[in-house]
Amino acid sequence: MALLSINPTTGKEIKAYPEYSQNLVKKILDSSSITQMKWSTTDLKFRLDCLKRISEILMDKKREYALIISEEMGKPLKQAEGEVGKCAWLCEYYFENSKEYLLDKNIDISGQKSFVTFQPIGLVLGVMPWNFPFWQVFRFAIPNVTVGNGAILKHASNVQGSAFAIEACFNDAGFPKNIFRNITVNSKAVADIIDNSKISAVTITGSTPAGRSVAATAGRALKKTVLELGGSDPYIILDDADINIAISSCINGRILNTGQSCIAAKRIIVTQSIHDNFLKNIEQKLSEKIMGDPMDDVDIGPMVSIQARNEVHDQVLSSINDGAILHLGGFIPKSRGAFYPITLLSNVTPGMVAFDEEIFGPVFTIIRAQDEENAIVLGNLTPFGLGAAIFTKDIEKGEEIAKFRLNAGACFVNDFVKSDPRLPFGGIKDSGYGRELAINGMMEFVNVKTVVVKDS
Repeated sequence: MALLSINPTTGKEIKAYPEYSQNLVKKILDSSSITQMKWSTTDLKFRLDCLKRISEILMDKKREYALIISEEMGKPLKQAEGEVGKCAWLCEYYFENSKEYLLDKNIDISGQKSFVTFQPIGLVLGVMPWNFPFWQVFRFAIPNVTVGNGAILKHASNVQGSAFAIEACFNDAGFPKNIFRNITVNSKAVADIIDNSKISAVTITGSTPAGRSVAATAGRALKKTVLELGGSDPYIILDDADINIAISSCINGRILNTGQSCIAAKRIIVTQSIHDNFLKNIEQKLSEKIMGDPMDDVDIGPMVSIQARNEVHDQVLSSINDGAILHLGGFIPKSRGAFYPITLLSNVTPGMVAFDEEIFGPVFTIIRAQDEENAIVLGNLTPFGLGAAIFTKDIEKGEEIAKFRLNAGACFVNDFVKSDPRLPFGGIKDSGYGRELAINGMMEFVNVKTVVVKDS
């Protein structure tokens, strides 16, 4: 069997990657485990030197890597270059801050020497998605290898070109050969890999059902997990919001990556008094956006696959059948490739697919709220809890709503939700648990070890 990479723009096969056998996977894990034990004892300065070099390689090869991303999953080329650049920024962030983060923390317990130290735990398995094929991998791998862990990547089947490019990037930067390994296996093989004694922990970015499956398997093996799963982020537009800022943020927060982002602006909730004006203006702005070949200067490219495109279209049709009003898009183009136009729905209410489920594509759903209180209730009316945004000119009120009243792992005021190496990232409820990025991401997979020394 082989893992196929299909160009979503043309529908043509890029390459077939042979699946690794169970025996080969076991050998890789054995070798990586030995390498990790040696790596964990290396001087932090050497690890940071490798980190600096990988950041430089990413910038030197940004265009090369971006072309791989765009060909494999359809991301517009400029966005792909931005993704690679963001990975370099991540490396620079941990290069500058890891020494401080990993310092022993002295604790005063009445005269005895005592401290907390942060030690690596072993190999971390990362089950990663196709939508940000470089960024998702780097944000799990970099803090882990810097701590002294090893990283084993099970990437999405269709982005193996990206996966092996990342593996080569680690090797070229001077990391030990087996400290980061990509393994070409299908999702059915993940449970056996988690059960392998060489794997110490698991992190997954993916759908909620996939997260439940991984967490159940890891739980039976008593292995820690971090789950970064789906989202249905509410963007709440209050009466006093700056309409232009709100519309710009909603558009930027939704069409990025052709809407295929867990933190996209999936439910736009607008209060009654400004609803009609908002709808008219966002429709005008969206009608100006360009869909096309991701290698060109376009706003959205194809979706990742024909199957993904068809699933989104079915969700749109279901919502229309239940009373949503279609303003833009909502059809399958006759051209080849997995293209789906920017689609705008209004009159979306609870009970419709467009409200209740995550739509992973360029679909804007406009929800009318009676007032501020109703808008917040609607915003929280979801099983997900990844991101949220609130738009108002009253900054104090916006901050209060973001801090206390919106149920999500990240809440932004007057801006669209985005990840940042300096800020912890993750969700609650069906969006998962644990955190990536910042110091929090580095501390997820370490042994927080207490040491007490009694002076004889």
